[in-house]
Amino acid sequence: MDDGRRNELDNLYRKYTKPLYYFLLKLSGSHQLAEDLTQETFVRATISLSFYKNEDVRAWLFKVARNAYLDEWRRRQRRKWVPFADYLFSKDEMASPYGLPEDEAIKKETSDDLQQLMTYLPEQYRSILYLREVEMFSYQEIEEALELSENQVKVTLHRARKRLAQMAEKQGWKDDEHGMD
Repeated sequence: MDDGRRNELDNLYRKYTKPLYYFLLKLSGSHQLAEDLTQETFVRATISLSFYKNEDVRAWLFKVARNAYLDEWRRRQRRKWVPFADYLFSKDEMASPYGLPEDEAIKKETSDDLQQLMTYLPEQYRSILYLREVEMFSYQEIEEALELSENQVKVTLHRARKRLAQMAEKQGWKDDEHGMD
């Protein structure tokens, strides 16, 4: 590229980077995508600068930017569509026995948060909640494990659940988000 073309492109870049960025931001709604598409616009402009024929340069750059946006939009639309995906995922044998990765990640995060929250409970509350909720102990098994009466098990479990719910509420958890009742 000769110096004249390089200077012309530098001037175009300085003058139209921000207006193109804001135009692409309005189209895409994403700062990152707008930055990427602005770069793409100037790459395309550099390549096709030799074909540029004294049109209104501003309109030409915006047309190049819009085409870059439309190409990106079409590319993203194609990625969303997977042939036969609905059919394949409707079959039970195609479903993962481990669940969807997003659901499993949310469950793991919730479990980690819950375990972290439980560390702030008194030991007896932690123990009784763990035995009942995680290990699925019966009341009788808890009585034996913790050497408590049936009434003490029920009262202590109720208080532990209530304290955990209060702590979770202070943390900003909602019942429906973390399965807390």
